[in-house]
Amino acid sequence: MEDAYARSVTEVLDFFGVDPTKGLSDSQVDHHSRLFGRNVLPEEKRTPFWKLVLKQFDDLLVKILIVAAVVSFVLALANGETGLTAFLEPFVILLILAANAAVGVITETNAEKALEELRAYQANIATVLRNGCFSILPATELVPGDIVEVTVGCKIPADLRMIEMSSNELRVDQAILTGESCSVEKDVDCTLTTNAVYQDKKNILFSGTDVVAGRGRAVVIGVGSNTAMGSIHDSMLHTDDEATPLKKKLDEFGSFLAKVIAGICVLVWVVNIGHFSDPSHGGFFKGAIHYFKIAVALAVAAIPEGLPAVVTTCLALGTKKMARLNAIVRSLPSVETLGCTTVICSDKTGTLTTNMMSVSKICVVQSVDRGPMINEFNVSGTTYAPEGTVFDSNGQQLDFPAQSPCLHHLAMCSSLCNDSILQYNPDKDSYEKIGESTEVALRVLAEKVGLPGFDSMPSALNMLSNHERASYCNHYWENQFKKVYVLEFTRDRKMMSVLCSHKQMDVMFSKGAPESIIARCTKLLCNVDGSVVPLTAAVRAELDSRFHSFGDETLRCLALAFKTVPHGQQTISYDNENDLTFIGLVGIVDPPREEVRDAMLACMTAGIRVIVVTGDNKSTAESLCRKIGAFDNLVDFSGLSYTASEFERLPAVQQTLALRRMTLFSRVEPSHKRMLVEALQNQNEVVAMTGDGVNDAPALKKADIGIAMGSGTAVAKSASDMVLADDNFASIVAAVAEGRAIYNNTKQFIRYMISSNIGEVVCIFVAAVLGIPDTLAPVQLLWVNLVTDGLPATAIGFNKQDSDVMKAKPRKVGEAVVTGWLFFRYLVIGVYVGLATVAGFIWWFVYSDGGPKLTYSELMNFETCALRETTYPCSIFEDRHPSTVAMTVLVVVEMFNALNNLSENQSLLVITPRSNLWLVGSIILTMVLHMLILYVHPLAVLFSVTPLSWAEWTAVLYLSFPVIIIDEILKFLSRNTGMRFRFRFRKIDLLPKDRRDK
Repeated sequence: MEDAYARSVTEVLDFFGVDPTKGLSDSQVDHHSRLFGRNVLPEEKRTPFWKLVLKQFDDLLVKILIVAAVVSFVLALANGETGLTAFLEPFVILLILAANAAVGVITETNAEKALEELRAYQANIATVLRNGCFSILPATELVPGDIVEVTVGCKIPADLRMIEMSSNELRVDQAILTGESCSVEKDVDCTLTTNAVYQDKKNILFSGTDVVAGRGRAVVIGVGSNTAMGSIHDSMLHTDDEATPLKKKLDEFGSFLAKVIAGICVLVWVVNIGHFSDPSHGGFFKGAIHYFKIAVALAVAAIPEGLPAVVTTCLALGTKKMARLNAIVRSLPSVETLGCTTVICSDKTGTLTTNMMSVSKICVVQSVDRGPMINEFNVSGTTYAPEGTVFDSNGQQLDFPAQSPCLHHLAMCSSLCNDSILQYNPDKDSYEKIGESTEVALRVLAEKVGLPGFDSMPSALNMLSNHERASYCNHYWENQFKKVYVLEFTRDRKMMSVLCSHKQMDVMFSKGAPESIIARCTKLLCNVDGSVVPLTAAVRAELDSRFHSFGDETLRCLALAFKTVPHGQQTISYDNENDLTFIGLVGIVDPPREEVRDAMLACMTAGIRVIVVTGDNKSTAESLCRKIGAFDNLVDFSGLSYTASEFERLPAVQQTLALRRMTLFSRVEPSHKRMLVEALQNQNEVVAMTGDGVNDAPALKKADIGIAMGSGTAVAKSASDMVLADDNFASIVAAVAEGRAIYNNTKQFIRYMISSNIGEVVCIFVAAVLGIPDTLAPVQLLWVNLVTDGLPATAIGFNKQDSDVMKAKPRKVGEAVVTGWLFFRYLVIGVYVGLATVAGFIWWFVYSDGGPKLTYSELMNFETCALRETTYPCSIFEDRHPSTVAMTVLVVVEMFNALNNLSENQSLLVITPRSNLWLVGSIILTMVLHMLILYVHPLAVLFSVTPLSWAEWTAVLYLSFPVIIIDEILKFLSRNTGMRFRFRFRKIDLLPKDRRDK
């Protein structure tokens, strides 16, 4: 029944055909069970394991590599190769792909846990009226129409409509659903609000929320998926994970690279059609196969096989850095996404605030006839910890607050007119509440005020253990005054009172809404001397003015009063709640975290917009935004602050405009949060969403990066990409800076790998065009791509963060990883790498003292060696020295190129190798590994290489070092923009531009 909140109790009961005094009969239960289903959240159909595995191979570059591996294996068998040689290359390729697939499967499996943990918020049992008798049944057996009894401490088992109050009030904590700071009072009256949101439905008890006060009866109106919790479950179920900006760019790069590879492979094959019939191949068909093998080798060379592994490793290293900043990353790609975040949608309660109600202001009457009439005190401390001080209106700290008569009585009243408990949890090393947040705030105030008559206060209190300190002062007052009778809070009185006995004196303490308490007061307590004087109209007017000013600044305002009653009185009634003596006003607030204001300023400097999203009312949220600087000291908030209802009433065009300026979005429910994320994403914003409750989970999952609080629910954490261990909004700023630095380093090693792969492609292409023997074997290319490229590329991830990383605006989502000018630079470097590799190969044949010293013509016509007379054996073309020299040149030149990538534009003389010792270490390790395969015989056989002489090493260094000189010249041109802009390549992007570029 979707509109039960708008129907009267009788209409709802008639709809389900239930008698409120007897409940449903067994036949009705069976019928409703078949009609409405069971009270369980449906399980998601899990993706079969084999489908998850296959999904990991659904990538164009991966498919090309698989085809290359299969073709390589088939061609090896066709040529009669057996043993390790035939299987090595395909085996290595498939091993890499299997490792990447394993990481993907594990990530996707973890994502399903959020839906399972949502079930933890379903109640296990319920007290149900059936066939005229109450019984305790499993909550899963509830059906719409069941009459359920709810009381303090119980978890609501389904969506219920209140039908009867068994106490003066019934309050529910529904923060996990709506994010409201305070518990919500429920009643049986129907709601007439149009387009009512969860907060407006005062007669509905939502599944998974907790009763914190009172008792009542309600009828079940929704079970399973047809509950508020069920709608969150469905929303999470139908939310697809968004690809991160880097993932999109790498996918585009893969498509681009695939086309280039295909073009070059076909070109190499076509260019050499004339050589298919060379006698050395043994026929046209075998010649075609030979050049097809070269094309396959070219494909292997062009694809940076190590790129996925290096990206993953760099992001993993970034997560370790972020963990030290209290940002625990659950999804590796989210590290990079932080770098281009443009909007942070932050939950208010528990994220920007402490979610711990505390007294921040006190107002008392100082004196009626002299000096200032009203005196205000400020109270520090923003948590439930009994730590804080009281300051007077001049900002001076009160050393002994309890010596002030009004503060003394305020502490006494706060302790006694209170049903909550404050306790210390040693496991969490924190103070926790049981009961109403506002009442606990009063208990904490009593601890901060301290006790009268002790000169050592408050230092003596600090010597107590945390467990003793939690409620030491409260226990003192409770021991001094014995509670005799309690008048509970009711909605019509808006106050509660407690009768206490102290020696030969009986006192009634009262607290409640200021308008109710002050109206019942005839006297007041003066703070200057502790005297009790009549409450005049002038003082009343002044108190009323202060009460309203408190309302503008704080979340909730309470008044406290007392009255002396005849000794021996055992009960009190509503009639006794008059002729009270006014003590003072207290302003209670859910305070902002102390570091949030600076974090907000840092976000603005970095070009990141923050939108505060909350279920609280508009005025309360606006007050918080003023305190944290979200409104940038503005007085008029029009166009910046909207409730969910106000925003939904706007025409589509105005909604679009409103989203561009919005700073506060209040009175929202879970569906609004998800809608906000989608709307911002449609405007090409990269959205980070923070939250801690179950209500935040769908939006956390939908956002580009979901950030959950460490103290939040398991559901929120599982749906998020990142968890803030310290619940500190300011940690997001540090994480964004780290994300930007990681992206910059990621770009550097991607550029490094691209230039290396260009060099390999040029090497094979030039060799094929010149008609010389195969320069490098596929297994040698694999070694270079995985080991000699991979280690330095990973070490580039340790490049230091730029000092101005948080002064730049967020990069655009469509920004190419490699721009046109950079592509030109790395094309130049890549061409040199390829030519140097081919030159090393030719050098050994033509100039080396250890080589045959052939002419260029003889080298290029090596295929006809067997058909003509020569002064050298034809087996010389199968010697492993030339390919070893070529491979070593390729390795060493790429080590020098790695040093070039310490900075994009700064010279090696400015940013020296000492700035990244990890890179220096990786280069040394790479060279050691390369030496191993050269000088350890079994490895040398495996990789078709041989030991080199000193003369050959000298030639390698001569050919490799110039890459540094070339890049220094290109960096110089980059730093001098006037020269750089002469290049027409400036506006060309390596990667296809995204149409959604902003």
